[in-house]
Amino acid sequence: MNALDYVVLLVTILGIAAYGTWRTRGRHTFSTYLKGAGDTRWFVIGLSVMATQASAVTFLSTPGQGFQGGLGFVQFYFGMPIALIIIAAVFLPIYRRLNVITAYEYLGQRFDGKTRLLGAAVFLVQRALGAGLTIYAPAIVLSKVMGWSLSATILCSGIVVVVYTATGGSDAVNVTQKYQISIIFAAMIAAFIILLKNLPDGLTFSDTLSIAGGMHKLEAVNFSTNPGMRYTFWSGTIAATFHMLAYFGTDQSQVQRYISGASLRESRLGLMFNAVFKIPMQFFILSLGVLLFVVYQFEKPPVYFDQVAWQERAAHSQGGTLREIETKFSTAHSEEEHQLQAWVKARHTGDSTAESTARSAAALAHDRVEAVRKEARLAVDPHDKRNDTDYIFITFIMDHFPHGMIGLLVAAFFAAALSAKSAELNSLGSATTVDIYRHIIRPNASDAQYLAASRGFTIFWGVVSIAFALCLSFADNLVQAVNIVGAIFYPVMLSLFVVGFFLRKIGGTAVFWGGLTAQTLVLALYFTVPDQRLSYLWYNVIGCIVCVLVSAVIQLASGPQSRVAVT
Repeated sequence: MNALDYVVLLVTILGIAAYGTWRTRGRHTFSTYLKGAGDTRWFVIGLSVMATQASAVTFLSTPGQGFQGGLGFVQFYFGMPIALIIIAAVFLPIYRRLNVITAYEYLGQRFDGKTRLLGAAVFLVQRALGAGLTIYAPAIVLSKVMGWSLSATILCSGIVVVVYTATGGSDAVNVTQKYQISIIFAAMIAAFIILLKNLPDGLTFSDTLSIAGGMHKLEAVNFSTNPGMRYTFWSGTIAATFHMLAYFGTDQSQVQRYISGASLRESRLGLMFNAVFKIPMQFFILSLGVLLFVVYQFEKPPVYFDQVAWQERAAHSQGGTLREIETKFSTAHSEEEHQLQAWVKARHTGDSTAESTARSAAALAHDRVEAVRKEARLAVDPHDKRNDTDYIFITFIMDHFPHGMIGLLVAAFFAAALSAKSAELNSLGSATTVDIYRHIIRPNASDAQYLAASRGFTIFWGVVSIAFALCLSFADNLVQAVNIVGAIFYPVMLSLFVVGFFLRKIGGTAVFWGGLTAQTLVLALYFTVPDQRLSYLWYNVIGCIVCVLVSAVIQLASGPQSRVAVT
């Protein structure tokens, strides 16, 4: 990056933060700080909901996922429209009718105080971990690629978002997210155009699709019934529906975005905006990775994209081994490029026999390239737990984008991180104030005291998430890591609300113990059952079903509940 890139980066990030602080100045009431002024329109709600979910992890890691695994990851979002329709029809009207600030207030009204605290506590733990990952994910990649200090990157981005979130509250999140997501979209479109320009001369778009398809990168739907496969049609439409119901329907970071709507209609339209556009957006981002894959078939990439780790290993040990691997990779890649050119030439001549032969030869050559890349991964980490796919997209950006545009892309990554983190901190502060401080510690305090407490808790959780990010050392694919953290805790959160909404005869004590049983089971599955046997997405289904069944059995054994169910 040069001076122009840094100017673009700083002006963009600091400008948005300053605007959010200025735009929400003078809004000092407790209710407006947590819920906003209640006049948010559907388009802003839609963008805010989208921006909260689409963190920097999405834009850094998902293209790498597309590069490595093709379009299959899009199946993770198949259940999202189903979930959002259910939330708009069932969850949202109840939240608005009861005029809750947090989703967990509903649990207190429907069940009892301990169930409310269980839901809030699970949320706080899960979201605090998620907030740490949200800030760590872009920092670890950008600091390595650009030579920045990891600690300084985490601290700077964390402090900026804590300041404007604590100052402006929910409205500051909403008014800044629409600009942050606009920058992100502009950057992704620019990336798509530059990728197309970097395709080899003479390679048509049809050729590009043919190569990507021949290398199994366009297989967007997999109908396998193997529960160990992470992304299939069935895990996407069944298990992911449970996951999305939990995230959008019970996670305060999302609930707080849409209950601030000017009306029930505006909130519903905001949710439907995401139901319509989220899958196409993810498909587009994965397509960037597929295009990047094709570009790197004709242009030699690094054998290992995390070049900092590669160079560190070369400097301290195995220098000769790594140089040998790089030589083997150059030879294998040159052979693959030659075979691909032969394949494209055969396509253009219309010789189907020659095309079939060339395609098979190119596939074999690609397998040899992948074998060398695996050898490189094992040289860096003998346990093969490190993943360099998160570095693929940023490597291309640094190598191919013009100055100024690099600054814009980096600004987009930070904008995405700030957008998601601001929503997380806002929701953590809200839940701590409403469900713990006001509910247990200071039930009769003034609005001014609650406002001060909410700001204080927002700052507290900001410090906690920054500290957690500073302590992290993580190597898995980042976009999957965030989803795995959610899948460990979401089953319990969702099941409490499912029982509350649909099983009116079950009371608080029964669902409380059912929730604890389900959480224990999910943690046991995570630590004992390999992911190759049971994909993490199915935790959502298993945990929810177990909680409902255990709650029903306990309620049946203890007799009718004494409280009248609130719905």
